[in-house]
Amino acid sequence: MKNVKIIIAGPRGRMGKEAVKLVKDTEHFELAAVIDNKYDGMLLSDLEGFQDIKNVPVYTDIERCLQNVEADVLIDLTTPEVGMLHARTALEHNVRPVVGTTGFTKANLEELNQVCREKEIGCIIAPNFALGAVLMMKFSQMAAKYFNDIEIIELHHDQKLDAPSGTALKTAEMIASSREPKKQGHPNEKETINGARGAEYDGMHIHSVRLPGLVAHQQVLFGSDGQTLTIRHDSYNRASFMSGVKVAVETVLTLNTLVYGLENILE
Repeated sequence: MKNVKIIIAGPRGRMGKEAVKLVKDTEHFELAAVIDNKYDGMLLSDLEGFQDIKNVPVYTDIERCLQNVEADVLIDLTTPEVGMLHARTALEHNVRPVVGTTGFTKANLEELNQVCREKEIGCIIAPNFALGAVLMMKFSQMAAKYFNDIEIIELHHDQKLDAPSGTALKTAEMIASSREPKKQGHPNEKETINGARGAEYDGMHIHSVRLPGLVAHQQVLFGSDGQTLTIRHDSYNRASFMSGVKVAVETVLTLNTLVYGLENILE
């Protein structure tokens, strides 16, 4: 198999470090460059923790990076605003983005999909790269055909910026495609403290927990007469996401459109 030349945006983050390790440890992957918010012009091996990564330049500007570096895929693990800029710029340079940043709007996705169609190249945006989390979402979508009353509780570390999480929103979207909208709870219920019932999506409620010690966790609770069903997934470290990143990198090379959600590329 031909080596896949990869640029990683956000290499010093917790996910970024795992992605660098993934590329290093995958025989047919090759790290061509990284994009960081500082250390422009240095080598990645000059930075703490990357001494064994040789001859990989650091750029702060994606445009200049793509002008100077030949690459097949951009792995972006930054923020929604930066990720959107990086994905659009990569597509314009015929580099296929694999984006693990949550918080993209429908307008963002439509814009990127339009560029994908014009360029006839692929892009994958995944709210969650953990294969177990993807299965949790798919199982929840299946269960929603039989259980109409649903609440989602997502739990993440206290440094996460967006709430609810992209995984929770994606789960709610998938569930909504399988069931009729339903306003849940008592019709006359009243929050004595604002926000006590969480956010609302298509009648179901989403609750966000932020605590130190957590990584990424979600449970979907289904209720019916005389029974409940809970579907839960837990990621205890960032390495749990890398199997999905690998699948996404290998798959994006075969696409000519935007794919939102890893569940759409898993058989």
